[in-house]
Amino acid sequence: MRRKHFAYLIALALISVWSCGHTESKKGVQEAENRILQQDDGIVSLKLDKAGRYCDLTNPSNNTADWDVVISKPGRFKVWLSSATKDTSDLRYANSVKISLLDNQLEASPACDKIMRNSVDVHYPYYRADSYMGSVNVTEPGEYNIQVISEKVIAKTAESQNTSASGDTKLMSVILTPTTH
Repeated sequence: MRRKHFAYLIALALISVWSCGHTESKKGVQEAENRILQQDDGIVSLKLDKAGRYCDLTNPSNNTADWDVVISKPGRFKVWLSSATKDTSDLRYANSVKISLLDNQLEASPACDKIMRNSVDVHYPYYRADSYMGSVNVTEPGEYNIQVISEKVIAKTAESQNTSASGDTKLMSVILTPTTH
């Protein structure tokens, strides 16, 4: 009888250990799929549709998007905010945009620094406008969290319903480009 109970307890312990390990491995794979990897050319492209988002209905200037990014080639990066706009003379951001990485917090009012007329990222009547936000230095390879705070971060549900919550300008992405010496 003791052998039967002992075998039962061993089997139960093995099942428990296997199920816990199996759950953790699924979680690890899912987290790995949500990470953004630096491209071979050193560019890090953070599209809004891949971000975790928080939208504050009472104060949209606190709307936040964030990404977990794996940087394999550290260095100094120029940080660009990419928007889709109908008006290339005024992006119509009501507030400055904040971008945080490590201890760096960049804050600027987006302007049309580069206009991409035939970008595959946007469709008529929009143009792609890139705004230079500043630069950051990443000294070591690793995983980092990048956060953007702006009223132009809209909820995924509003985006999928094609509402006009964003008006003439829509925030599309944050792009980190390596600087060359």
